[in-house]
Amino acid sequence: MIAAKRSSAKSNPEMFEDVPVLKRKWHAALRPGERLPHYEDVMLGSLGRLADHIVLLKHNNDTIEVSRTGRYVQKWLGDDRWDIPLSALSPDCATALSEAALNAVAHCVRDGLVQTYDILALPTSSRWGSTLIGTYVNERAPQYNLLDAIFSTTDEGVLSLATIRDSAGEPFDFQIVHHNQGASRLLKLPSTDLQWRRLSAGGNLLCLPEVIERLLGVVKSGDRDQFEIDSDQRNLKLGATAFGDILALTISDVTALKRREASFRLLFDNNPMPMWVFDAETTGFLSVNDAAVQHYGYSRATFLSMKLQEIWPRDEWVSHKEALQQVGDSYHSGRNWGHLKADGSEIQVLTFGRRVTFEGRDGYLVAVVDITERRKAEARIAYMAHHDGLTNLPNRALYQDRLREALERSATGAKRVAVLCVDLDLFKNVNDSFGHPMGDRLLRLVADRLRSQVRGNNLVARLGGDEFAIILTSDVSPNEASDFAARLIKILSACYDIDGVEVVIGASIGIALSPGDGDTSEELMRNADMALYRAKSDGGGVHRFFEREMDRQAQKRRDMEVDLRRAFANGEFELHYQPLVDIAADRISGFESLLRWRHPEKGMISPADFIPVAEDIGLIVSLGEWVLREACTEAVKWPTDVKVAVNLSPVQFRSRNLVQVVVSALAHSGLSPTRLELEITESLFLAETEANLAILHQLRELGIGISMDDFGTGYSSLSYLRSFPFDKIKIDRSFVKDLAQRSDCVAIVRAISGLGRSLNITTTAEGVETMDQLDWLRAEGCNEVQGFLFSAAKPAAEIERLLARFGRRASQAA
Repeated sequence: MIAAKRSSAKSNPEMFEDVPVLKRKWHAALRPGERLPHYEDVMLGSLGRLADHIVLLKHNNDTIEVSRTGRYVQKWLGDDRWDIPLSALSPDCATALSEAALNAVAHCVRDGLVQTYDILALPTSSRWGSTLIGTYVNERAPQYNLLDAIFSTTDEGVLSLATIRDSAGEPFDFQIVHHNQGASRLLKLPSTDLQWRRLSAGGNLLCLPEVIERLLGVVKSGDRDQFEIDSDQRNLKLGATAFGDILALTISDVTALKRREASFRLLFDNNPMPMWVFDAETTGFLSVNDAAVQHYGYSRATFLSMKLQEIWPRDEWVSHKEALQQVGDSYHSGRNWGHLKADGSEIQVLTFGRRVTFEGRDGYLVAVVDITERRKAEARIAYMAHHDGLTNLPNRALYQDRLREALERSATGAKRVAVLCVDLDLFKNVNDSFGHPMGDRLLRLVADRLRSQVRGNNLVARLGGDEFAIILTSDVSPNEASDFAARLIKILSACYDIDGVEVVIGASIGIALSPGDGDTSEELMRNADMALYRAKSDGGGVHRFFEREMDRQAQKRRDMEVDLRRAFANGEFELHYQPLVDIAADRISGFESLLRWRHPEKGMISPADFIPVAEDIGLIVSLGEWVLREACTEAVKWPTDVKVAVNLSPVQFRSRNLVQVVVSALAHSGLSPTRLELEITESLFLAETEANLAILHQLRELGIGISMDDFGTGYSSLSYLRSFPFDKIKIDRSFVKDLAQRSDCVAIVRAISGLGRSLNITTTAEGVETMDQLDWLRAEGCNEVQGFLFSAAKPAAEIERLLARFGRRASQAA
C-alpha cells in the first residue's frame, strides 16, 4: 500500500478522513501469510462517496489498463472510457498513475492552469491472477495559472505591449496591457503607474525615444530584437518579440555582468602577465592580451589564427594533450611546460586557467608565467651547490656522493676504488709573496691540469684551500695508483707562467685503496688524509700509501689531544727553570722557564711530543698565558738582577691580544718589565711579518727584552736581525755540540759572536755540557751559556739552592 504524501500546501479536508478509512480497510483485509489482500475484501462493499475518487487499474505483466473509474476521477482524467490502456490517457495523468507506487503526488496542467492531486495506491490480488490496484485520487490545493506563477516569481521584467496605429495603419505608440512585479522593480515604478500606460506619456526608461524607435522596428519587421540601455548607473538588457500587434518585452538587469566584463577586460587587456582565452572544443585562440603578443612575438592576427598545439614543442604534444583532457573548471600546471615563441626559441612556463564563457563560446582563460630564467637560475644554484666557485671543480659534497656511489658499485664486483688526497707544496708562499688574487689564478691553473689528467668515470674535486681529492674507479692496482700519483706530482710541479711571473710549487699525495684501507667513504678519506700527512712530513713532493701504523699514530695523537685538554683543566703542568750563566761575571744572570707535563699514568712527557699538538689544537694560547703568569710570579722571589726568560709560540701572536696578556702577567706579579725576556723562533717571521713586528715593538717599548732562539737554523736569520733590534740571540745547541771536533762549528760560533758584538746584541750558547765547550765559547767571545754543565731545568723549589751554588765562579759549579 502506498500512502499519500503530505505537503506544506493547504490540503483538501476530506483527504484527512478518506485516507485513514482506506488504509484501515486495506490492512483489515490482509490475511496472515499473504502479500496482498483480495480485491473483493477491499474494493467491494460500501465505499460510499469514496467510489467516485477511485480508479481501478489492472496490472498484467508489463501493461496497465484502466478498468473502472469514478465520476471524480473521470473529471480529473478528462476521459470517461473504461477498459482502455493507460497510454490512452493524457500524459500527465498517465504518468502519475503508472508511477503511483513511487510518487503519490500528481500535477495536471489544463490550458495553463495547474492542479495538484494526492494519490493513494491500494494494490490487491484477484482471482484471475492479475493485480488490481485501486487508486484513490483527490485534489490537494487550489489550481493556479502556470504563466502567472512563472512571470510573478522571475527576477526579469515581463511586459505585454499593445501596438497603437494611426489612421493610415502605421504603428506609432504602445500601451502596457500586462506586466509582472519584476518589471515594476526594474523600471522603479509601482504597478498602478505602469498598467495601461502609453509609452508616449513618458515617465520610465521604456519611454526613451531610442527605445520606442527599436520597438516600432520590431513590430514593422515581425522579427526579434535585443539591445541594451544605460541609466542611473545601471545596464538593462531588453528583448522584444512581436506577435501581430502584441509585443512581448523582457527586461534583465545586466549591471553586474557588465561590471564583471569590464573587470575582466581590465584584468585581461592591461595585465602585464601573458594571458589568452582558447576555445575548449577547437583549442583555437579566441583572444590574447598585449603582454602575450609582446612576450611571444606573434602578431595578434597570427595568434588568433593559431591553435594551442602550434606553440607546443613537438616532443611535448602527447603530454600536453593528455594534460588538456584532464582539465576541469580550473587548473594550474603541476609541472613546467615548454612553449615556442615566434622566433623558434623555447621557453619554460607555468600555466593557470579557469573555464569561462567568452562571447558565447565555452573556453578557458589562461595566465602564463615564464620561468625560463628561474629554471636557469635554479639549475645554476644546483650546480653551484655541488661545485667549487673558484675552480669549477666538484666540491666536497659532490665528491662524497660520488665516492659513496663508486664504493657501492665496487662492492658488487669486488673491485678496488682509489682515493688520492692532493695538497700543494709552497702554495702559502705564493699567497704571501704575490697576494691572494695571484693565488686564486694559480688554483685555477692547477685545476685545469688536474682536469686534463682525470677523465672518464674518475673524479677530481677541490675540498678547500689548496687541497684537492681524486677518485679512481677503474679497479686500479697499487702500482697503477703509484704511477698515476707520481705523474700527477710531476705535472703539478711544472712551472706556471702568470702574467710573465714564473711560479713554482709542488704537490704531495696521500693514497688509500678500498677495501683494504676502508670500505666506506669516511674511512678512505680519513686514511688517505693520513697518508698525505706522512707525505708532507717526509718533505713533500712525494706520494705515500696509507699504512696501519699511520692509524696507530693518529690514534695516539687523538689520545694526546684529549689528555692535553684534561691535563690543563686538572693542573698537571708545571714549570722548571734552567739557569743562564754570565761567562764574564761568573754568576747566574737569569733562568729560562720550561714547561713540563707530569702525566698521572705515563709520567713526564717530553715537550717535543706535546708542544706541537698543543699548538695545533690552539691550547698553547691558554697554556702560554698560564706560563707567563706563573713565571713572572716566581721571578719576583729572586734577586732583582736575575731575569726570567719565557718562550712564546707563533700561535700566541695570532690571538692579537699578546701584549695585553704580558702586561696583565706583569701587573699581577709586580715583576719589572726589564726583568722579563721573551724568546721567539725564526718561524714567527714566516707569516704576517708586519703584524708580528708591530707586536714585538710594543713589547720592547715596555722595557721587555726580546731574544731570538735557535739562531742559525732558520731560513734567513740575518734579514730578521735587520727587521728587528733583538736584545739577545741564542746559538743553537747543534753548533755547540761539535765545537771541539769540527772547525766549521767553531767558525759559525765565531761569526755569530762577532755579529753580536758588532750589533751590540748579547749572545747565549745553548746545550753546553763539557768544560771544553765552555772554554771554546769563552775564547770566541760568547756572553752567556746554559746547559747540563751547569744544571738541568729544576722545579721552582730548587732555585734558591742553585742561586747559592752559583754564587761562586761558574767553573766551580760543575
